[in-house]
Amino acid sequence: MPKTWFITGASSGLGFEMAQQLLAQGHKVIATLRRSGPLTQLEQEYRERLDTVQLDLVEPESIVSAVEGAFKRHGRIDVIVSNAGYGLFGAAEELTNEEIDRQIATNLTGSIHLIRAALPLLRKQGGGRIVQVSSEGGQIAYPGFSLYHATKWGIEGFLEAVAQEVAPFGIDVIIAEPGPTGTNFGANLVCAKPMDAYDETPAGAVRRAISEGSFEIKGDAARTVSAIIAAAESETPPLRLALGSTAYSSISKALSARLSALEAQRDVADSADRQDL
Repeated sequence: MPKTWFITGASSGLGFEMAQQLLAQGHKVIATLRRSGPLTQLEQEYRERLDTVQLDLVEPESIVSAVEGAFKRHGRIDVIVSNAGYGLFGAAEELTNEEIDRQIATNLTGSIHLIRAALPLLRKQGGGRIVQVSSEGGQIAYPGFSLYHATKWGIEGFLEAVAQEVAPFGIDVIIAEPGPTGTNFGANLVCAKPMDAYDETPAGAVRRAISEGSFEIKGDAARTVSAIIAAAESETPPLRLALGSTAYSSISKALSARLSALEAQRDVADSADRQDL
């Protein structure tokens, strides 16, 4: 059954691939992008089922009007896909205040504002689905991506709480966690000015791997998007969806290490409980 999907960051990467797949399947798509142009061909081909909206997540005042306008035009939106974002690379010490602020404003607070704008409308219509495109980096961390990880860990914590808050209203939440995927993420990566002090550190090694093209990327964008769409259309969608063998392996390894560390601290944890005398 055709649905109506609202997708941020649809001009490239997973957002563009998702818009293409959904339109080919007969769905309606409201696609947001920061500037007009990238979706011209799709607009010509799917004129009646594609609605493009200019939106920049660093401008919170525009988010509410964009979301409310989309609901007003289309009556019902079944799936909200929070996909817009970008990567910022640099050791924490290398980053500027401006780079930090824009990364957080786009990837974290922008996504929060989007979801908050959609919630009352989803609740009013009796339910719907929210898909947050996060990353394996929402549960693990690579050196040099500290601020990127801060936004992904942050949005995952936000949505884990929101999922519990809105479940009684028939609103489901999916956090998609792709591993390194063949998109233009690397081309859009913002890199801080490097400091010589970090050349021979793990952050420097990751920097070289990225610049030399040796950073391993196994994920396929089309298959990743197909898996996200399938999850969003399932009767009982998962809260978290690891996508790709790299994501599955790295997240599993991280969770196992945390569990082992936690079990080793059992006595310390128990000693922190209040003891009635």
